[in-house]
Formats: sequence, C-alpha cells, structure tokens
Amino acid sequence: MYALIVPAAVPFVLLGTVMGLSWWEDHLLPPAKEPAEAPAEAPLKPAAPAA
Repeated sequence: MYALIVPAAVPFVLLGTVMGLSWWEDHLLPPAKEPAEAPAEAPLKPAAPAA
C-alpha cells in the first residue's frame, strides 16, 4: 500500500518545497540591493575592414 502512496505524494512534496523556498526568499532573506544606476553599455566598435 505504501508503494502507491509515495509516488502519488511526490508532486505535492515538490510543490510544498518550492512554496516553502519562495516564502523563505520573501520573508527571511535580506532585500537585494539594486544598483544606483545601471552601467551604460560600451559602444560597439566595428571590426577593421578587410583589405
């Protein structure tokens, strides 16, 4: 009988794990510090023309 319960319970255990980690991330981890200003992208320099 336990051989039927364990495979049926796996999706619920995984869902509970993901939900628990999500709660932990939202409530227990310190907030992520956003950079004050996004770094500007360097302009792309074209490659040297082929001679």
